[in-house]
Amino acid sequence: MLAHRGASQEAPENTLAAFQLAMEAGADGFELDVRRCGTGQVVVHHDATTGRVSGEDLALATSSLSRLRALDLGQGWGGRFRGERIPLLDEVLAGFPGAKVNVELKSAGLPDVALAREVARLVRARGPERCLVSAFDPFSLAAFGFFAPSVRTGLLLADQRWHRARELAGLAVARPEALHPERTLITSARAVRWRGQGLEVNAWTVDEPGEVKRLARFGVSTIITNRPALALAALREGPI
Repeated sequence: MLAHRGASQEAPENTLAAFQLAMEAGADGFELDVRRCGTGQVVVHHDATTGRVSGEDLALATSSLSRLRALDLGQGWGGRFRGERIPLLDEVLAGFPGAKVNVELKSAGLPDVALAREVARLVRARGPERCLVSAFDPFSLAAFGFFAPSVRTGLLLADQRWHRARELAGLAVARPEALHPERTLITSARAVRWRGQGLEVNAWTVDEPGEVKRLARFGVSTIITNRPALALAALREGPI
């Protein structure tokens, strides 16, 4: 089980505090999102801008690391998380050496080959066997695979129009080891088909105990959840 952006219902998402709480809850690790900032470093952040999670709306792609690190992501969470900053991917990987980490590549528009290359370098240095790199964009995933062919990759798939065509095209382009479908896409028949293709099936984002149990019954490999403690309790009870 992986915590989605860390324990993101209990702490500011994609922060060291959220990752720490996820591990304390018993998660195997966590999922996180990465982008390059304006000065080129790989930072852990989901959106293209910072407005949703901080008091100031900055564009990641044009803001310096020092400017981004000045933001306090603990605002609105009370005093407990005051001073939480946007972390670097490298410090997350270094700070949680025992965690399994799903790194999702984010980019605006065209695939960010420089992001894929730098993430490959960091993952290779910090424990490639415990990492899985995912993306919605199969070209970003293929670029990463070129730089780190021994690291597992996963194609993200959302429940949207033409999802089957996106699945087929993405698998052909990226040739990943795993498929990461949105939970609503997963049926027993599809899970059997995907596993028959040799794909690991990792479901996102699964927060309700009944859904956790349903997907466990279908044999998914990993549950990705915002609520790691609740999901773990459901998994211990067994599938419905």
